[in-house]
Amino acid sequence: MLLKGKKGIIFGALNEQSIAWKVAQQAKAAGADIVLTNAPIAFRMGQIDELAKELDCQAIPADATKLEDLEALVEKSQEILGGKIDFVLHSIGMSINIRKKKAYTDLKYDWMQKTFDISAISFHKLMQTLWQKEAMAEWGSILALSYIGAQRVFPHYSEMSESKALLESFARSFGYHFGMRNKVRVNTISQSPTPTTAGTGVKGFDQFLDYADKMSPLGNAPAEACADYCLSLFSDHTRYVTLQNLYHDGGFSNMGMSEIMMGETPE
Repeated sequence: MLLKGKKGIIFGALNEQSIAWKVAQQAKAAGADIVLTNAPIAFRMGQIDELAKELDCQAIPADATKLEDLEALVEKSQEILGGKIDFVLHSIGMSINIRKKKAYTDLKYDWMQKTFDISAISFHKLMQTLWQKEAMAEWGSILALSYIGAQRVFPHYSEMSESKALLESFARSFGYHFGMRNKVRVNTISQSPTPTTAGTGVKGFDQFLDYADKMSPLGNAPAEACADYCLSLFSDHTRYVTLQNLYHDGGFSNMGMSEIMMGETPE
């Protein structure tokens, strides 16, 4: 019961492929009380209502790019949960340019701005809402999911690379203020490529999934393991971890070349 008595909001559960879906299931099993949320369209396209029923919790539609939706969500969540929020997961990302198969050298800029708003600026809007409403409990934890594309070139990841870099910067900058005021920590997790609905929309995803798995000494980290890591960062065991981008990728981020990729058998 790692999270017994803790209250949290989880953004981004769409279906069983979603990392946020796994986090919600494991957080509930670990004793937490949670509220699920996603964009209104996700309630029509996904299965979030089924997850809410399974976990006996409430799911609230909210567009994370709209301050009025976030304000209403935070207020309603505190009413439902009966107090301040102990942890929040931001698991949101979407690129229209990627969906429409636009080359990085021929992007539509209004779509790019939408990508930034959904995938990164929404994180700042969320934290600003939590800050202004003084909704976070002392020693709380705010977490967002990122990807190593923020630091390295992956041609088909398009402007999501810049989105993740911005997301990580927001975590550091806002994390300073949250830490100084009420010891709330803010971190990002740079996860292995994971076959979520968003991930599989990237061109060449299957090939890179295989490449990353062979390059990583431990192999790709699955969604369930990422959920375990999220829970550890929500818990009191990581109270002094903040302003970090934490790699959860089987070691991929520190690899140059592996023997498997060179056609050799590891010793």
